Amino acid sequence: MSANQFGTVAIIGVGLIGASLGLALKNAKAVTQVIGVGRSTKNLEDALKMGAIDQICSLDEAVQKSQWIVLCAPVAQMRGLFSKIEPHLMSSTLITDAGSTKSDVILAAKDTLGKKVCQFIPAHPIAGGAQHGALAAKADLFQGKQTILCPLQENSANDISLAEAFWKTVGSSVKRISAVQHDAIYAAVSHLPHILSYALMASVLNSDDAQQKLGHAGAGFRDFTRIAASSPEMWRDICLANKQAILKELDQYLSITQHLREMIAQGDGQSLEKVFQRASEARQRWEES
Repeated sequence: MSANQFGTVAIIGVGLIGASLGLALKNAKAVTQVIGVGRSTKNLEDALKMGAIDQICSLDEAVQKSQWIVLCAPVAQMRGLFSKIEPHLMSSTLITDAGSTKSDVILAAKDTLGKKVCQFIPAHPIAGGAQHGALAAKADLFQGKQTILCPLQENSANDISLAEAFWKTVGSSVKRISAVQHDAIYAAVSHLPHILSYALMASVLNSDDAQQKLGHAGAGFRDFTRIAASSPEMWRDICLANKQAILKELDQYLSITQHLREMIAQGDGQSLEKVFQRASEARQRWEES
């Protein structure tokens, strides 16, 4: 890879993902500079102090200065951001994103960018953490993780290759799938687990003896609820953006828990163990692979 190959990169939304991306790009010496754009002055100043960004700019100025724009804001903000970017977007600038849903973001891009939509290569780095904000950022966040690309028919083969190189530079392995496939898969393996983690925390908090329960909780509870510390705004947006796929997964999960409830109520240990055995073996195989 040539030094500074991606030129000036504007990161819009410098939270955990955005700040980690800035650190990773700078560590790889793949950029001339990283510009930060965001809503929180404190968060942007934190990102600047820790070296995740080199400069804080307004959105308009960042778009005009940059060869790459990376949208790391919550998905509900994407439409508004595309609208603000479009008038200032030069034909040589490429846009990618880190949104956890893809169909809604692509629709927003097509509605607002018009002919310039060919410059947007949708992506989703499968990396994150329980904490949010620039101070939680890690330079190696993307190392050994997947980044999913959901290219548009409007993207040129060259621009898709450049986007692959961009995400590989920070340590990702890159896979391409369709947006519809992406949203169905991640409803099951990412969005649903977050909802369940939030739900368990809410269930315990709603108990009369919540503090006693939390005081006695151990490793299992800690592991299961770790992701309930994630950004509430981000996960609210994901739930609404991927509503149909999430509802389908949630209904299936509720159906299984209802069956388990019936087995427990009936004292049917044999059936319970059968379900647990199948799940346990599958979990071990998945871990080993």
